Amino acid sequence: MSRAPTVTVEILDKEYQVACPPEQEAELIAAAKHLDQQMRDIRAGGKVIGLERVAIMAALNLSHDLLGVRNGHAPKPLNDHEDRIKGLNGQLDEALYQLRQMEIN
Repeated sequence: MSRAPTVTVEILDKEYQVACPPEQEAELIAAAKHLDQQMRDIRAGGKVIGLERVAIMAALNLSHDLLGVRNGHAPKPLNDHEDRIKGLNGQLDEALYQLRQMEIN
């Protein structure tokens, strides 16, 4: 059994090897660049700390966009995501604050 060829993508300055059929390579690279930019934008906001949390916030944003498209709603233009990211960051900050309060008690 032969293995699918791999493509190297870079996200937040880290390289990842991803199995990908040759006919989908351009789409994979475009998706990786989009994810990289989403994560950089979130990280640049300065409120989300840690690679895992940045990745989760990016995944939530992209998932929200996908579900919106599936439900017939066009996603917001990329420059309008800043308000949504700020709102989600606020929710994350509040959840982290609540968690810290529980740890203190």
